[in-house]
Amino acid sequence: MKRQGGFTLIELVVVIVILGILAVTAAPKFLNLQSDARASSLQGLKGAMSGASGIVYGKAAIDGKETSEKTVAIDGIDTVYGYPKATSAGIGAAVVGLDEDWSSVVSGSTLVVGFKQDPKPTLASKITETNCYVTYSEATTLSSGVSVIVTATKC
Repeated sequence: MKRQGGFTLIELVVVIVILGILAVTAAPKFLNLQSDARASSLQGLKGAMSGASGIVYGKAAIDGKETSEKTVAIDGIDTVYGYPKATSAGIGAAVVGLDEDWSSVVSGSTLVVGFKQDPKPTLASKITETNCYVTYSEATTLSSGVSVIVTATKC
């Protein structure tokens, strides 16, 4: 008679147990994607802010208003040195949804933006203590331009 080949029940159980152990140790690494998603959202916001400020600067240059150190409105967006100011009437108006989808607080010539919080924070320190935010610093001189920095150490 010919002997049939195959796996015994014990061999199958051992394989299932090993797969179960691997799943328990590896699954948390792959399932905890929330922090990566939050950090990626901040990178997207940084790109939106940088892109919007570049477009506004281009429009200001076309209008010949890129050298003004005083606040000048370009298509309803407050600018200084041609770049959007760090206010809701500046970069907040240039980036669609910034005021509705994010919490933001002005601190001097810097706008600190983080994930939506209820109630809306009134101090920038409430957003920065999360270690998950974007800072937009407006142009302070004719040659400085804007600065957009992401902090995502504890998202």
